[in-house]
Amino acid sequence: MKIVAFVLAVIITAIFGTYFFVDMTHILVFENEFTKGVMVGLVFFTIFNIIRYLLFILFSLLKIMQKTVDYDLDDPDYRPKVTIIVPAYNEDVTISTTIKSILNQTYSNLEIIIIDDGSSDDTYKISKKFEGKYKGKTIRVLTKKNGGKSRALNFAIERSKGEFIMCVDADSKLKEDAVALMVRYFKNPEIGAVAGSVFVSNRVNIITKLQALEYIEGLNMARNAQAFLKMVNIIPGPIGMFRKKEILEVGGYMHDTYAEDADLTLRIIKKNFKIEFEPDAIAWTEAPDNLLDLIKQRYRWTRGIVQAIRKHSDSLFKFEKGSYHFNIIIWYMFFESVFLPFLDFFTIVFILYIFIAQGLNPVFFYLWSLFTLMEIVAALYTVLMINEKKRCALYSLLYRLYFSGVLNIAKVFSIVEEFFQIEMSWGKLNRKGGI
Repeated sequence: MKIVAFVLAVIITAIFGTYFFVDMTHILVFENEFTKGVMVGLVFFTIFNIIRYLLFILFSLLKIMQKTVDYDLDDPDYRPKVTIIVPAYNEDVTISTTIKSILNQTYSNLEIIIIDDGSSDDTYKISKKFEGKYKGKTIRVLTKKNGGKSRALNFAIERSKGEFIMCVDADSKLKEDAVALMVRYFKNPEIGAVAGSVFVSNRVNIITKLQALEYIEGLNMARNAQAFLKMVNIIPGPIGMFRKKEILEVGGYMHDTYAEDADLTLRIIKKNFKIEFEPDAIAWTEAPDNLLDLIKQRYRWTRGIVQAIRKHSDSLFKFEKGSYHFNIIIWYMFFESVFLPFLDFFTIVFILYIFIAQGLNPVFFYLWSLFTLMEIVAALYTVLMINEKKRCALYSLLYRLYFSGVLNIAKVFSIVEEFFQIEMSWGKLNRKGGI
């Protein structure tokens, strides 16, 4: 079924794309040479993006096939101690659900540390009720003065006993076999960390349903493709596992970015470790359910990723033997996190200018249609791949028409403010217990 979906994607895109390029005479109506040049540039970028989407799908499919054929990961005798760390700051609405999902793990050799980062609500009180031993699992609840997520994680890591560290956000719920699926990769000494899949749990309105599609398509499909190329560049906060030894050797979580997960992942990759991805290790997380909170979240994510790129910006232009893999990853992050949002923002402004000056040209409809077609194709493929509800793919139309544009505008402002070093705060979201 997955192979059929990919073949259909290629055929549909080829047919529509052929018609589009045959009808490119619409560009010739523009009299201004600059306008013509920009339009030609947008056409070539559209071609590039179509290829990019198809390659994501192809590499994702190849990763699934590779895992099926090459990997023999199951080993009942491999049961190292894993410490799960849950940093929590004012998470009394969700912390109980998170802890229960960890206790339900099929993997038993677990140490669980709940680290309360100076909460002003009942987070510590609720967590303390779970402290004790549970059939091979032990729970400890620690507390400290508020100092931020990275400091809370380091505080717990220093006091952990496990050979491997799994970090889980306090607003996330784990699938029962998540730990068992992830720990087995570490039999390979070249693996430094393993990422899991993240899905939206609170699909209560159009904002959260669009994020559900984004997570399914943009994050999980992309990460599967990255894993095939050994280029996973961010371990997500809700579900990620690391070698404790490597975390300590690279200096632990740093406090100088708003994307401590991305920064730590990059430092581990820089030591020539590989990052794996286990698509069936799932964490459900509560997504922002209104546009303002969503924009705040993506603003912070973007600034954090840009900060992480800046920390390693020497790798954008300094190529040394043995570091090419890291160079490629940094360039990829720059392209996805900085270049694409600016290009999308410029395209929106340019289309508005042309519409005001000359009216709506059919070429814009073709460009938008091609992008939307690829969104639908990618969504359908991913939905089939993970057995998600088929109707989730229907949101592709609104995703391209509205959602991605709004987020990219927010990202552009975030990048500009980071460039000028404008001060910002963490901007914690208020959870509603949607996990």
